[in-house]
Amino acid sequence: MFRFAHTEYLFLLLLIPLLIGVFIYTGILKRRNLNQFGNSDLLAQLMPNVSYVRPTVKFYMQLAVIILLIIVLAQPQFGTKVENVKRQGIEVMIALDVSNSMLAQDVQPSRLDKAKQVLSKLVDGMTNDKIGLVVFAGDAYTQLPITVDYVSAKMFLSSISTQLVPRQGTAIGSAIDLCIKSFGTKSEAGRAIIVITDGENHEDDAIGAAKLAAENDIAVHVIGMGKPDGAPIPVPGTMSFWKDKDGNVVVSKLNEEMCKSISSAGKGVYVRADNSNSAFRVINKELDSLAKSDIKTSVFSVYNEQFQSFTMLALLILIIDFFVFERKNKRLNKFKIFDLKDKITRN
Repeated sequence: MFRFAHTEYLFLLLLIPLLIGVFIYTGILKRRNLNQFGNSDLLAQLMPNVSYVRPTVKFYMQLAVIILLIIVLAQPQFGTKVENVKRQGIEVMIALDVSNSMLAQDVQPSRLDKAKQVLSKLVDGMTNDKIGLVVFAGDAYTQLPITVDYVSAKMFLSSISTQLVPRQGTAIGSAIDLCIKSFGTKSEAGRAIIVITDGENHEDDAIGAAKLAAENDIAVHVIGMGKPDGAPIPVPGTMSFWKDKDGNVVVSKLNEEMCKSISSAGKGVYVRADNSNSAFRVINKELDSLAKSDIKTSVFSVYNEQFQSFTMLALLILIIDFFVFERKNKRLNKFKIFDLKDKITRN
């Protein structure tokens, strides 16, 4: 795979047509000025050492050197081969509730923002582990396939909002099923699913999905967002709250019983998130207890620098250019390299 490390330098190649244009224009002016003195054949006899071709040859040789140096500045590189790197780690899939109830602020700054803070700390603590992300409300979608690319994980995490899933609801079972499928083929590495939800408006068979995960040696941990007493749900961009069809403010409550049942069926733990870091510490401890195994990941190895060949070619052209004189050399006149071209140029 070929690439330039600094493609911005390639814009300097736009100067090449300009330099060629200037050279052609100056050549026209020189010939016009010479024609004012008389016949070109007669002038050639009066100036036997003048060459019409050599300056052109030297110009294009110097132009080639400039092009090669620009390429050197752009730092051409060739990638070597794809390698399988073995890492000792675990595999974790996150199922994050993005329903409107996650906007409630009984946990500061909100349930969803607190969940993103917990996940961000989990990602920061990972080194060789794989992580993936599923978002759900009334439906579940894969936001990030399982990967060791933590930069992408943090990027996707920061972009999460309640607008990602249009249909409202809490399809925890579908999210767990999608997480199970996201793991791919079975490996020796410890696996876990972390469900982050308030458990409200539960729709499908989440307990059955958690049991299926446990049967496949995948622990299902649940982080409950919110408080059992609940809180109203702010309407984004306004100062009001969501209301039911009768005009009453909707109060969203944490369904702890459902969250505990899911974690129990999945042979995991349940912890309620609060304004401290207790949820992060509990989940992180559970992940540390998982067996770590070799995780194969394909990575593209370091690019090899290729500027040396372009530099050597530029140097060679410069050396040749040094020995090409603009005027004819008596000692080299026996080599009729430029004579024919000179005659064609004059005519």
